[in-house]
Order: sequence, then C-alpha cells, then structure tokens
Amino acid sequence: MPYWASLREDEVYMRVGPSVDFPIEWIYRRAGLPLKVVRLNEGWRLVEDPDGARGWIAARLLDPDRTAMVTGEGETAMRAEPDTAAALRWRVQAGVVGRLGQCDGGWCRFVVGRRSGWVARDRLWGAGPP
Repeated sequence: MPYWASLREDEVYMRVGPSVDFPIEWIYRRAGLPLKVVRLNEGWRLVEDPDGARGWIAARLLDPDRTAMVTGEGETAMRAEPDTAAALRWRVQAGVVGRLGQCDGGWCRFVVGRRSGWVARDRLWGAGPP
C-alpha cells in the first residue's frame, strides 16, 4: 500500500464512502485513467486521482494494468529512445492517457493507441512509486 491501478470501465462512480449507500462524488468517463490506491476496505478501494481528489471505488472496477497521464503545461516529447537527443516521434498533449511500460533513468515507455516511445518520467502521473 499504496499501489497504482487504472479504471476498467468507461463510466465509474467515485463515492464518499465504501458502499453503494454513500453518495456519488465524481463520475469518471475515461477507461484507463490512472489512480493511486491508498487504502483497502473489503471490496472497496480509497483512491486518489491525478487532480488529488480522493474517494471510494468498487475494487472490481479497477484494473491492475499500469497506465499514466501526461501532466504539466503544453505538449511533451515522445522520443524514439530514452534520451533527450533521441529522435522525436510525436508530441503528446497534457491530459493524454496511455499504457505505461518500463521506466529507466528518468524515462518511461509510453503507448498511446498505435504510437509508442519514451516520455520523461517527470511528465507522467502514474509512473514511479506511488
């Protein structure tokens, strides 16, 4: 504890407590969104989203597959190799979510659709230790 997870479904409710009896605080409409799981309670997980909001989500709606979200201002480079001098493959906008691969030396393998490359780890929420 804590650990990283991602949303399994396109629509997921975050509640103020660990039960369907608690009110819904947020409705997420983005499968794959990375979340930090900070606490367990039977079939529920207290999670934190990229904006720092915390609430409870049913464990069955979380996927252990690692994803990450591009953070910061503007675009960031997706490079062919984990190096600032490597060829630029694409520019990725802040807010883009992709599958996270291995991280090494401040860079992480990042896959968005059919595009893949290396992105600086400090621009990815969901990379590194939770």
